[in-house]
Amino acid sequence: MFNRDYHLNPFIVIWELTRACELNCLHCRAEAQYKRDPRELSFEEGKNLIDQIYDMDNPLLVFTGGDPLEREDVYDIAEYAVQKGVRVSMTPSATPNVTQEAIKKAKEVGLSRWAFSLDGPTDLIHDHFRGTSGSFDLTMKAIKYINELNLPLQINTVVSNYNIEVLEEMAQLVEDLNCVLWSVFFLVPTGRGKISDMITPDQHEEVFQWLYELSKKVSFDIKTTAAQHYRRVVIQNKRDEKNNHADKINYAQSLRNGQTGTIDGLGRAPKGVNDGNGFVFISHVGDVYPSGLLPVKAGNVRETPLSNIYRESEIFKQLRNPNLYKGKCGVCEYRFVCGGSRSRAYALTGDYLESEPYCTYIPKKSI
Repeated sequence: MFNRDYHLNPFIVIWELTRACELNCLHCRAEAQYKRDPRELSFEEGKNLIDQIYDMDNPLLVFTGGDPLEREDVYDIAEYAVQKGVRVSMTPSATPNVTQEAIKKAKEVGLSRWAFSLDGPTDLIHDHFRGTSGSFDLTMKAIKYINELNLPLQINTVVSNYNIEVLEEMAQLVEDLNCVLWSVFFLVPTGRGKISDMITPDQHEEVFQWLYELSKKVSFDIKTTAAQHYRRVVIQNKRDEKNNHADKINYAQSLRNGQTGTIDGLGRAPKGVNDGNGFVFISHVGDVYPSGLLPVKAGNVRETPLSNIYRESEIFKQLRNPNLYKGKCGVCEYRFVCGGSRSRAYALTGDYLESEPYCTYIPKKSI
């Protein structure tokens, strides 16, 4: 796992089982619909896809949507994957589908982790962001079930103008809810997401610094999504701390936490994952993208094996070569561990190789 070559195999695969969902979230990447699409990959196609994923050095597999629980066969698919030896987690929506029986079934089939979205410490903020009254209460009730069953819990939070002032309260809530991981997403204006909902580049930097300080004193791990430049902040901070009493440390040492081979205390990839670089997204109809936030289609698993698309698509090959990045990202000394969000670059410029538009750092080579 730690020696994985991202040119050959991804570290993580996200499969959008369905776009059906009862919620109406303001930022929804999938622009989810209330009914299932009849073109979804079938159960047999899903098993074939899992076989292909497993053969790519068995990366992590995440079921997402829409709401994966809108598929009646979701646990049959999960059970097939788990019995094959794939580590599976799931990100269902907080709807009436999330019953105590559903959570119990997830544990019985061997789900590695259950992830819920929680975008505010109160129902007023969360329900507004999720576009559905009662979502906060449903989420809290479901989390209670998850804790009772000792199923590892992950909380996903999208940082936006709606909640940036209450992140301290959010962090305390995540601690109180006995989470193993807080996955902090930074809004990309795709799908229903709007540029006006994004925090500023300076605010990104402030939140990164806050997250780094927070990571040193909480019981849960912290990871970021669509915020690759958080890695640069981690490196800078650890380098400064080390310089107080020792020689400079290199990138690998900066990214590792103790002897566990984890990145900045996050317990996952040994090197930076980015859109198309260690990361692949498969839509409900089998279309393959560098990520769910980068809607540039590279192929379809009904027509081409996943490994061929990931390894041979020009889109993926370009994204795995940071030397092709443009502007300051292309000359930045952190480009191989950061690289900026390729999704945000595409959303705001139309070019996935352009510089990360919401990074304030000025590379040394461009000074």
